[in-house]
Amino acid sequence: MFVMSRTHSSSSRVALIALVTAATTLSGCTVGPDYHGAPQVANDAVHAHTFVRAPVGGVTQAHAPSKWWTTLDDAKLDALIDAALAHNQDLQAAQARLRESRAQLQQQRAQELPTVSADAAALRMREPDLSGLQSLQQSNSNTASTGQTANTSHGQGPLQLYSAGFDASWEIDLFGGTRRAVESASAQAEAVDADLADTQVSLAAEVAQAYIGLRDQQQRLALANRSAELEQQTLALIRQRRARGVGTDADVERQTTQVENTRATLIPLDEQITESLDQLALLTGQAPGALDNELSAPGSLPTLPETVAIDDPATMLQQRPDIRAAERRLASSNAQIGEHTADLFPKVTMLGFIGSNASDPGHLTRKSSLTWLGVPYLQWDVLDFGRTRGAIRQAEAGRDEATARYTQTVLAALQDANNALSRYGHQRDTVARLQQIEASADRSATLMHQRYDAGASSLIDLLDTERQQFSAQQNRVEGQADLLKDFVSLQKSLGLGWVPAQR
Repeated sequence: MFVMSRTHSSSSRVALIALVTAATTLSGCTVGPDYHGAPQVANDAVHAHTFVRAPVGGVTQAHAPSKWWTTLDDAKLDALIDAALAHNQDLQAAQARLRESRAQLQQQRAQELPTVSADAAALRMREPDLSGLQSLQQSNSNTASTGQTANTSHGQGPLQLYSAGFDASWEIDLFGGTRRAVESASAQAEAVDADLADTQVSLAAEVAQAYIGLRDQQQRLALANRSAELEQQTLALIRQRRARGVGTDADVERQTTQVENTRATLIPLDEQITESLDQLALLTGQAPGALDNELSAPGSLPTLPETVAIDDPATMLQQRPDIRAAERRLASSNAQIGEHTADLFPKVTMLGFIGSNASDPGHLTRKSSLTWLGVPYLQWDVLDFGRTRGAIRQAEAGRDEATARYTQTVLAALQDANNALSRYGHQRDTVARLQQIEASADRSATLMHQRYDAGASSLIDLLDTERQQFSAQQNRVEGQADLLKDFVSLQKSLGLGWVPAQR
């Protein structure tokens, strides 16, 4: 350790300046592997013009809007998603984690700068008065020889000392360990930022799924009630026929079973509506029942756009937050290797003090009262029995794990998007078939009304046809709801629905 104070020679001062200059020059060195980006994964699939499972119709390769829910033309859905993005507690927890990671980055960046502290002290002390004791001892000795008493009195004023100064320390980042730590913390903060965006994507999709489910349940409940009323009318007619000797008890029991089965479907539908209302309240940061007055009245399903913009696989990978988070964690893990590698080399810390000491506060500014000290402090763990190299190997393994996780995330994202496109395309075909079935049921009901008006068919036949018509409507409504949910899943798989976090 080299120490220099103001009492040293000029040659020592020159040596100190040379040492600091050399250390500053060396601080440009950064050990550890540089980060050159994430590995290439599934190049053929990523750089293809379109997705492998994209349906022939219903989608177009164009820029997809981030706020995809606005394309469904439902003001209540828009308001619910906006409320969730503003008040959802999971989202607020993710925002708090982001603020925490940014604060940690700020702390890490501060490690590159000197640490300076100031101190001041004022000391006032009075020494004990020992003159009485000394006089008594002298008196005893003199009495024996002269018989006279000596009176001496010694007084001394209080001792005063004033001190003020600054301490500073600065670890010179010779081999880039601190810079690698900042690099790691910065990448980690960006990963948490991407996590927040991923939470927004999931939240918007979850709200939309719950809202679509609510409207689907409300419409199917209304249709089931109408169907139950028709079946009850049919049962009344069958009982009349039996009373006239035309029908049988078996006909009555068969229709009674049908009525009870239909009524039994009303109970779970009503329960599902309650659960959907409470789920939407929770997602928007509210207590159960808070949305009952607003959403209890049955409403129609959102309107699906004619075509859906899906971009291309490369764009999808760029905008999915989970992929960005995995890539940033890979960069952070890579920087940690250099952070630990720097521990193999010496560390130089500059310690300094400048201050003033005086017995009077007015003398603190005098040049003669000034004191300063400069200390270049060298530390090197020459023998640590493999601890540092073990930490390096651990960091390298962490980097390899992060690489594998990134690769898996990319592959899973490609699978997710292609599966969502496939489900959406097949469900569009299913809904088209259900619409044809509903149209056929409507035509059948119209013809049966005509036959009934002409006296060619019975009321029982008419009611049975209308029940089949309601059943076809229920299936079509449920199919449309499933198609809307597949649309939402598709937007989620494309990584849409997030906005940049504010700094």
